[in-house]
Amino acid sequence: MGRVEIRRAEGSDFPGIWAIFQAVVQKGDTYVFDPDCDENDARSVWIGDEVATYVALAGGRIVGTYMLKANQPGLGNHVANAAFMVSPESQRQGTGRAMGEHAIEEARKVGFRAMQFNFVVSTNMGAVKLWKSLGFEIVGTLPEAFRHRELGFVDAYVMYRKLCRTGPGK
Repeated sequence: MGRVEIRRAEGSDFPGIWAIFQAVVQKGDTYVFDPDCDENDARSVWIGDEVATYVALAGGRIVGTYMLKANQPGLGNHVANAAFMVSPESQRQGTGRAMGEHAIEEARKVGFRAMQFNFVVSTNMGAVKLWKSLGFEIVGTLPEAFRHRELGFVDAYVMYRKLCRTGPGK
């Protein structure tokens, strides 16, 4: 795969986002979303008023997507949260890393002081390895918090990294 272009998602991008969302979620091995969720449920989670949604394109085709938002409202809104999905045929080609790096920069630009992933499935070794390589640390383990479609109950991690060293909060 060549260079990945990442941009803010537009309404016309949702069919491409939905195809990726559906392919990733149906596996039942990395996301808590119901594998049988419908398009409207996916849209309400992935695209909303409080969410900034992005797409990754290669050769003009959507190959990945991520969303960025505040992890918590009010006094917790200085910590970002994000979720990432890469089309199955584009995995292990640098798309996830490109989106992760992009998300960190976007979060910094809008004033987030840190980023936290609340639920990284422990058996998703590619994601755990990627996030560690981008400076995230496992700060908590949620025992048997995820019902993996094939492995049964497995742990989930809370992963965290600071985005700024000093300065005012969001």
